[in-house]
Order: sequence, then structure tokens, then C-alpha cells
Amino acid sequence: MNHSSPQPAESELVAELRRQLQWAHLKIQVLEERLRLERIKKYGPASEKLSDAQLDLLDQEPGVSGAEVEAESEREPLAAAAEAQAAPNRAPRQKHPGRQELPAGLPRRERGIACAPEQCACKACGQATAVIGYEVSEQLDVEPAQYFVLVTKREKRACPACGGSGVASASAPARIVEKGLASDRVVIDTVVAKYSDHLPLYRQSAILERETGVEISRATMDGWVMRVGELLTPMTEVMGRELVSGSYIQADETPVDVQMHDGRGQNHQAYLWQYGRPGGAVVFGFRMGRGREGPKEFLGTFAGLLQTDGYAAYDKVGGPGLVHAACWSHARRKFFEALKLHPGEAAATRVVAAMDDLFAIDAAARERGLDHAARHALRWEQARPALDIIKQRVEEANGKALPASALGRAAKYTLALWPRLTRFLEHPELELSNNLAENSMRPVALGRKNWIHLGSKEAGPKVAAILSIIETCRRLQIPPREYLAAVLPGLADVQVSRLADLTPAAWAARRR
Repeated sequence: MNHSSPQPAESELVAELRRQLQWAHLKIQVLEERLRLERIKKYGPASEKLSDAQLDLLDQEPGVSGAEVEAESEREPLAAAAEAQAAPNRAPRQKHPGRQELPAGLPRRERGIACAPEQCACKACGQATAVIGYEVSEQLDVEPAQYFVLVTKREKRACPACGGSGVASASAPARIVEKGLASDRVVIDTVVAKYSDHLPLYRQSAILERETGVEISRATMDGWVMRVGELLTPMTEVMGRELVSGSYIQADETPVDVQMHDGRGQNHQAYLWQYGRPGGAVVFGFRMGRGREGPKEFLGTFAGLLQTDGYAAYDKVGGPGLVHAACWSHARRKFFEALKLHPGEAAATRVVAAMDDLFAIDAAARERGLDHAARHALRWEQARPALDIIKQRVEEANGKALPASALGRAAKYTLALWPRLTRFLEHPELELSNNLAENSMRPVALGRKNWIHLGSKEAGPKVAAILSIIETCRRLQIPPREYLAAVLPGLADVQVSRLADLTPAAWAARRR
């Protein structure tokens, strides 16, 4: 029996249906990825470990708590851990690091504990025993904050003989808030508690009333904070000029809501832009938008290395000699997000593993305490072949993945920024990642959850100045209360030409 071949029209119809089916499968994959990402945002980081089936069940339970999500996420890892423990070739346990030692710089207060009377006589002969030493242990202790009234008595003098010279009074010390009810230390503690410890002013006001019986309103405290921000603004301008005169800046930005007083009752999304140098100062800038104007104005004619993520606002800024560098952590994160969506994705797994090998080279340099020159030599020897492997695996992933998928977007992002990602081979001081800049943003992210928004757009630059000083002190390991207490009183009368001697870096150098 003869079978005639399919008609041309029928063959084209089958091919078209196959194309449509393939397109439908790819579209479903992209939509499933978007749905999983939205669910991870909804249920938090713990949900990254859950399967799609588990997430489906969570969606069917209204009001599911974070604790339940956490408990669900631990079920499979615990089972895997049990299997690993039963396996004969499991990895050896890491050695416990031992008891942590308390810092030597903390003051010590000793207390003696005598032996009981029955321990002071020898059980064998009855003679009194002698002290031959001590069993010494150390614990971290604390004294709760003790509020008191500081009474300042300024001496007044007059001539008892003739009184012709009038009365002379001792000069009043400079204060942060003139004629304020609170001392400088209370004002500084308020600022540090809000912007370092993320404690909003209404809670601080309640604490003060509870501990002292003194009612100080949130509005009064806000006035203290704005005064400190006003005093520190010229200081951060000096720090910014010092940054731009250097050779390397890392930059990043993060949103922050601003309360608008236009009758609409809605907040405006503004941005804090952060500029810093590893191991050096950090300067925040406030902008009502996310446009290029912010970095363009701050950087001016900067002609050094600028390391950022792939955000286009950082393009076409600075001087003609500016060199753009990208961040490997951002590139790795995008492939890691693809793994969250598809844990068994082989291409993403291979890329992440290759990038981890690259980071391990710099980690080894840090462990060995290598300077920039020695690290550069190590990179030249080991990082160049690692880059070839990474690029090959990224190109393979790009060829296999749907362009709109998470894996496809990660590959496209990495390949587009490849020249900037490999700049570290040319510049020894350049770090692989922008993580330090992102770490500087974490206090802002934590603060947003507590103080929610800025009270006005006029407050933005002042808050940015406070954050600049607090974060710079953290990086330079300077106690912020001590620094602010030394610098703030009388700062309004200091000439601008002298501010460079009062920056956190200059102050720390004098202390050393």
C-alpha cells in the first residue's frame, strides 16, 4: 500500500503549530519565573528554599506567618543533613573556634570572691590555709544609662574695693543647641541612636520619659537632629571634594520615602546616593529623583575609577579620564536568582561555581595579607584563566536560555558589562565587587523599616550629612559618639578652610 507524503500546506501548518507550542512553553516558563519571584518577595528569604508546590500551598493559606514559612523551609535541609550524617564519606566537622576573648581595650573592674569559712582551714591538720592564687574568669558587663541634671555654674567676678571694672563672667562653653534643655551628650546620643541603631525618635522620647520622667517631644528631638545635620553639611562637602580628588570611588543608590506636605497624603520616592572609597570616607547625597544629575554634579570632573552596578545613570558622568568598572557580585547575584527559580539549572550552577572560584583568588590574597601589587600579580596569574572559563560558561548559558528568562537576562547583563568587569586586571587597587558600597546602604534599609520616611525634602541633605559621618566612623572604626562630642560643639564658628582638619579621617589620624 502506498502512502502519499504530506501535502506542503499540511507540513507548514504542523511546523507553525510546533512553533506556537514552543513559544507557549517558553512564555509559561517566563511567567512561572515571575510568579516565583513575586512569591519569594511576599514570603521572605526563607521561601527561596521552597519548591513551587510548597509555595502553591502557602498561597492557599491566608495569613501565613513568617515562622511557618521558616519552619517549612527547614524541612528538606534537615532531611538532607540527616542523609549526609548517615553517609560514610561525609565531610569532617569543622573545629569549634573556642571561647571568644573579650577586647583588651575594654576597661576591667575586678571583684574578689573569698572562700567559705570551712574552706579556710586544712581538712587534714586544721591549720589555716593560705591564698596561693586565683581562678580568673571574664564576663562582659554593663551599667544601665544613668540620667542626671548637669548644673553649670559660671563664675562671676567683681572688684570688692572699687567696683569700677564691673562684673566679669566666665565664658559659656560652646553648645550644639544653644539654650536647649538637653546637653550635648543627650543630643549626640539621640542622633547616634537613630542613624546608627535605627531607633526612631518617638521611641527615644518614650524611653526618656520612662527613665527620667522628663517629657521631650519628638518634634524637639527632630530639631536637635536637624541642627546636627546642618552643622555637619559643610564637613561632608569637604569630604566629598577629597573623594573626588582621589583615584577610586564606589557608588550606589537606594530609595527613601519623603513626606510631602501638598495635601495629597502620599510620600515621594527620593534617593540617597552613596560615594565612598574602600577603607576611606563615605559621602551620601540626597536627590528627589534617580536621574543622572546627582552623580554628575557630585563627580564633576572626576577622572579616576568609578565602580558601580549596571545602572545607566552612571554613564556619561565625570571627566574625560574617568574609567568605568563593574561589580562581580551583581553579575553573580543575577545567576543566583536564576538558581532560586530553577534549583537544578545546570548552566547557572556552572557559572556561579566559576565566579566563586574568581572570588576565592581575592579571598586568598586577603588571608595572606597581600598588598595591591602582590594581589595584582596573583590575579594576573590565576584570574585570567578563570575569566576565560566564566565567559565561556556565560556564553553557553546565553545560547541556551530564553532571552526573557532569569538566566537569559543574567547572561545578557554579564556579557554587556564584560569590559568593565575585567578592569580589575588593569588596575591593582580595584576591588572585584561593590559590596562595601552596598554594605553602606544597609543601615539606610534597616532605618527605613523603623523611621519609615524623611519628614520633608529640606531634611534630606541634613540626613545625608549625618549618615555620611556615621558610616565613615563605622568604616574607620571610630566611636561616633566620641568623634561627634569632640567636633560638634563650636563647629558653626569654624572656618571652612579648617574643616579638612576635622574630618573623621583627620581626627583619627591625630589620635593615632
